[in-house]
Amino acid sequence: MSAASRAPQRSNRAFQYSAGAPQRSTRAPRVRRRAALAAGAAAAALLLSACGSGATSGGGGDTNFVTGSDGISTVAGGERDAAPDLSGKTLEGERLDVADYRGKVVVLNVWGSWCNPCRAEAKYFAKVSEEYADRGVQFVGINTRDTSTGAALAFEKDFGITYPSLYDPTGKLMLRFEKGTLNPQAIPSTLILDRDGKIAARTLSPLSEERLLKMLEPVVAEK
Repeated sequence: MSAASRAPQRSNRAFQYSAGAPQRSTRAPRVRRRAALAAGAAAAALLLSACGSGATSGGGGDTNFVTGSDGISTVAGGERDAAPDLSGKTLEGERLDVADYRGKVVVLNVWGSWCNPCRAEAKYFAKVSEEYADRGVQFVGINTRDTSTGAALAFEKDFGITYPSLYDPTGKLMLRFEKGTLNPQAIPSTLILDRDGKIAARTLSPLSEERLLKMLEPVVAEK
């Protein structure tokens, strides 16, 4: 083989090496892109359930809850799961831990100021929270998908909501609930925790005052 015929082969090998080098250097960005895509998929999944008119989810498999025709899921006292760690900063920037309310019945409401069904139910939560404040009931909001606290605070002022709300813009608190339990899967969602901090009831749809009391009063009556 002549020197002239060998030269292109050497040049081709040099090109292959130089083309391969960027592939090795872009592995880390590719990993980051895959992680970003996965995070985006998770966020998209939550968006699909965001601010809807609600859904029903029945028991089955290893779950212990039963969903009525009204969309309210309940669990018998001895079969309830404990709520996860729900702590962080409120919309006002103060530290709050739901576990500190152990001994009280806690009403957890997941909401966003941008959510029309949340607006529809807000006046009922404001009213019932005040009426049951002296009956050992504590309301706590979980504000999500608001990019700043300003709109959320204005929402609370407009509807006369005086109880605290944890600020959870990315939905991290919602993801702490284990699958197969009465976890919040939509916005709005409402959960009732019994006096031991266990999940007694849940709905994935906006509530009227009548339906809110239907969830709350049986748990308040428990001894």
